[in-house]
Amino acid sequence: SGCAENEACTIVLRGASCHILDEAERSLHDALAVLYQTVQDTRVVHGGGSAEMAMAAGVLERTKAVDGKEHAAVEAFAKALQQLPMILADNAGYDSQDLVGKLKAVHAQGKTTMGIDFTKAVVADMHPLGIMES
Repeated sequence: SGCAENEACTIVLRGASCHILDEAERSLHDALAVLYQTVQDTRVVHGGGSAEMAMAAGVLERTKAVDGKEHAAVEAFAKALQQLPMILADNAGYDSQDLVGKLKAVHAQGKTTMGIDFTKAVVADMHPLGIMES
């Protein structure tokens, strides 16, 4: 805060060991890279796994037009996309089967802005919550 546009800023990192400082520096670098990319390309999608579920639905739709080994590959890709919200829910310590099952159900109803609200462990509309990914 307090850094006007086009001015330099200094960030001081402190840590108990060189290893911790190295990790903090990498994390800061990653955060700044994400910020830079977001400023450069302002396109966003709804978060909370909603984009992955919508993509999976589109890919599954494609399975109707292919057969043989390609069908199996396209279907496997769709299932892999559906695993992403499941992994996020698992990592958050939530019942991933329950949450992703509910997420699939609302996406099947055409509610493609719905995702997982990880602060409350519920499926919610990501748009009014402002949960976006770039």
